Amino acid sequence: MTYWDYNATAPVRPEVASLLARAFASGGFGNASSVHQEGRAARARLDAARAKVARLLGCEPKEVSFTGSGSEANALALMGAWHARPHPERRRVVTSAIEHPALLAAAAQLERDGADVVRVAPGPDGRVREADVLEALTPDTALCSLMWANNETGVLQPARDIARACRQRGVLFHTDAVQAAGKVPLSLREVDADLLSLAAHKFGGPPGVGLLVVRKSVDVRALTPGHQEGGRRGGTQNVPFAEALALALELATAEQPETAARLTALRDAFEREVRSALPGVHVNGDGAPRVPNTSNLRFEGVEGEALLIALDLDGICVSSGAACASGTLTPSHVLRAMGLTAAEARGSLRFSLGPGTTEADVERVVSALREHVPNVRAL
Repeated sequence: MTYWDYNATAPVRPEVASLLARAFASGGFGNASSVHQEGRAARARLDAARAKVARLLGCEPKEVSFTGSGSEANALALMGAWHARPHPERRRVVTSAIEHPALLAAAAQLERDGADVVRVAPGPDGRVREADVLEALTPDTALCSLMWANNETGVLQPARDIARACRQRGVLFHTDAVQAAGKVPLSLREVDADLLSLAAHKFGGPPGVGLLVVRKSVDVRALTPGHQEGGRRGGTQNVPFAEALALALELATAEQPETAARLTALRDAFEREVRSALPGVHVNGDGAPRVPNTSNLRFEGVEGEALLIALDLDGICVSSGAACASGTLTPSHVLRAMGLTAAEARGSLRFSLGPGTTEADVERVVSALREHVPNVRAL
């Protein structure tokens, strides 16, 4: 099998799998909120994981809240910060039209709660223009949310500059950094965000755990009330998964420079060879800065789902867009926002490489596309 869907989920790293196996086999099962010795041991492990994450991200341990997923972290950031905003008269929320479906769903919920939500469109290259966001930041803006990197095209957004502008205007800034971790240098020293979301399964951790950084000057209202996680998220903490996230982030951060250089070369070679082998192939997001591993290709005259199935039968795993939106016939909202027609959006596939990708994989995928694209076009 050739797995090229790392943006949907990455395989659990062997070191992380070993950590989880040891954690569940060791008999350590204390509740981190309990005062007995088992509880204190669990608390110490949770504190160590939190401190490791904080060191890697450039924040304080108490600013790190573990969640059940990146989607939950995004919802907590948007909905929690808006409902806890210190100036209730500020009702505007600014985001982009290309955010992850989970964040857009949270924004839609805020609209039902009375927020004025502005969704800024990207340019044809998939990158949101800084000037367009700044124009939307009116004096009644409470919160701005802009993803660090797009999950479908891999296009890097101007999060650093928007964060700085929001800081100057007294507007809270959140960035969904789920697709940035392990692909680009990731630090709150790089992007001075008030809120930052991550999901462990995107960089070699297990699914079912994420985090939200909430800077100490910011308040959020919990979606699940309780005393855990500084009152931001109720429920008994999943200590082994918090440790797994911290380890996966540590490994991904250490490997990032070398992995990024290698994957950039492989991605560029893949795009070059596909376009040389087949007419009518376009890179969605071409010309914009992108994360190293992501290639979103549009094939003229092709129904993307049919091509995806043909590749799958060949043992090649790719995607037609966000994994959370799979199973729908709706064209990608990201590609449509970039100006593609519905047919063009449906003719696009996402190829997302990972640490396990090799030159032989590139050759295999190019060969499969050379075979299947003409056949699907003939249909």
